[in-house]
Amino acid sequence: MLYSDLVSSIQVLQRVQNNAGRIVLQAARQSHVQPLLRELHWLTIQHRIQYNVAVLTFKSHSTATAPTYLSRHIKARVSERTLRSSEDPLLDKPFTRTDFARRDFCCSVPTVWNSLPETIISADSLSVFKSRLKMFFCKAFSDTHD
Repeated sequence: MLYSDLVSSIQVLQRVQNNAGRIVLQAARQSHVQPLLRELHWLTIQHRIQYNVAVLTFKSHSTATAPTYLSRHIKARVSERTLRSSEDPLLDKPFTRTDFARRDFCCSVPTVWNSLPETIISADSLSVFKSRLKMFFCKAFSDTHD
């Protein structure tokens, strides 16, 4: 699947979600969808994808509930020098040359995980992690659409 096909698929799914939000809240077809999604506490499709990747990463990193075939592809970053960031539980991102390779699981997971604040990454349980993560994405969604 080409990158443009992927973007197109996400846009189609986003339109479906937008229309579903209008139907659930019985809003007019011309109404803006961002306030509706916030009212329903729904994440956009792109944020939902990142949320699910982050939850899978947390499960494979911190619990025994993730499949081992996924855990094998997640590697902790090891610094050669002692830096302040050496203490953070970041993941190693493999070098890639193409956009297609960047969408691979072993490349997309570190991108999402390393973009999260330390307060979320350091959660001690799955429920706390999910709660903090949802708040992070809801705030990110509000900040970009206000």
